[in-house]
Amino acid sequence: MGIVNVTPDSFSGDGVGADLEMAVDQGMRMVREGADMLDVGGESTRPGHVPVSADEEIARTESVVRRLARDSGVPVSIDTYKLEVAEVAVAAGATILNDVWGLTRSPAIADLATANGSALVLMHNQDGTEYAGDLMEEVKRFLSVAAARAIAAGVPKERVIVDPGIGFGKTADQNWDVMRRFAELRELGHPILVGTSRKSFIGKLLDLPVDDRLEGTAATVVASILRGADIVRVHDVLEMTRAVRAADRMR
Repeated sequence: MGIVNVTPDSFSGDGVGADLEMAVDQGMRMVREGADMLDVGGESTRPGHVPVSADEEIARTESVVRRLARDSGVPVSIDTYKLEVAEVAVAAGATILNDVWGLTRSPAIADLATANGSALVLMHNQDGTEYAGDLMEEVKRFLSVAAARAIAAGVPKERVIVDPGIGFGKTADQNWDVMRRFAELRELGHPILVGTSRKSFIGKLLDLPVDDRLEGTAATVVASILRGADIVRVHDVLEMTRAVRAADRMR
């Protein structure tokens, strides 16, 4: 899954702002480099990000989704937790809804997925990094509840994808704990998506800036695939496609 950030403040520094042609070109290049799907986002979720309104998010993403859905030849995802944004994206051609709050902010996104036959990604997230019990058990419990809510709304089980939320509501050490225990997510019985690309837990370990985390990202991508990941969400599609092919050969 190639990341197309239509934002001016992406943590990775690759946001293309309001430049429609640049965003479309980026997505098309990712497909040529091996992306099987594209994820378009109009609001940064980096620490300290400035929230944007649904109207602003729609203004940033609608045309990009429409163009990529029409021209890229691969499924297009909308990265949002706002129902209004998801509705417009689906009308523009998005077939995957990527909810970084796992239906806790907009439960009706599940109904939208049902009505349109969309796949639904449910990510673990929370405010803060405190956990009452075992971290991985809490992550699995959250995802299990979210998946059950989606299925109850009519989303077929095989279209419900879970994401442990690396970099969200977790310290660097907690992110590494989730990566070590990644295989436990298979217990949930759903396809698994993971996004580790260029994230700060890699930078802190290797003492590297965001644009110099390629090797660390590749290591986490390979490890997650060997432990059961089905989809990896990445910025550097060409390099990660090569890493994925090698990892798949070892599964």
